[in-house]
Amino acid sequence: MRNFERFGRILIPMITPFHSDDQSVDYRTARKVARYLKEHKLCDSIIVAGTTGEFHSLTKEERIRLFAEIKDEIGSELPLIAGVGAVSTKEVIEYVREAERLGYDAVMVVTPYYCKPEQEGIFEHYKMIAQSTQLPVMVYNIPLFTGVNLAPETLAKLSEIENIFAIKDEAGINPLQTTDYILATKGEIPVYSGDDTMVLQVLLQGGVGVVSGGSHVVGDLMRKSIESFLEGDVEAARKTFFSMYELFVAFKGEGRTNPTPLVKAAFELVSDLPTSMPRLPLKPATKSELERLKVVLKKLGKI
Repeated sequence: MRNFERFGRILIPMITPFHSDDQSVDYRTARKVARYLKEHKLCDSIIVAGTTGEFHSLTKEERIRLFAEIKDEIGSELPLIAGVGAVSTKEVIEYVREAERLGYDAVMVVTPYYCKPEQEGIFEHYKMIAQSTQLPVMVYNIPLFTGVNLAPETLAKLSEIENIFAIKDEAGINPLQTTDYILATKGEIPVYSGDDTMVLQVLLQGGVGVVSGGSHVVGDLMRKSIESFLEGDVEAARKTFFSMYELFVAFKGEGRTNPTPLVKAAFELVSDLPTSMPRLPLKPATKSELERLKVVLKKLGKI
């Protein structure tokens, strides 16, 4: 298995704060968010400009500046992974070069979205990206948003590329795909759950951790659950997971597909940092969604 220990078990795709008046990026608060995550020991690594960071809503200039601001704030205190996903291979490589220049520790690349390429195109996409850099590359599979699934056979081919070090898979869509990935790659590529609600199921199949938006709020409990599982105390792991589950359900709000606005609202309630504003077309939490979050967070002792 490729070495994932440098990046740890819990990777947080950090939220991107926006000013409430004009929806511009609030870089000052972004620095504070990164510092909060580090000081409260909520994660092992930070992913900048992932899905929860609303990379899809950022301009190229905004994303690169965000990379720079967070690197300047955190330095080498935690591993930093740059979310460099884009529709075209060419654009991804441009982001990769910026991540290299700024001293990032790895990059995360979501499968190409909207264009719905064939598996051979997906393979060539990752191959060209990986060959363009010495940085470790995390593959990110989220068919719910991209419209394409990275097949286990494709990951097996990618496992021959040395600097592809892990995959983040949205396991809620295909709960057994972790097993398929591990069998296809002979256990070479570590699998992270991309779904908070699936972390124990992924660990049971041989996964190594989670890329967790919810850990902005419950990273301490997520760590407790994972450690209990790895120590063989499945009942303790399950009990801790159950304590978080109501929050994960609350993140879905009133029929939302994208939980980011609710994650941002919950983090604001817990941290008192102004982070709850998403960028349109995403809308902030409604009054009823906010009230439900408050109830759950009080149960957890977070507010």
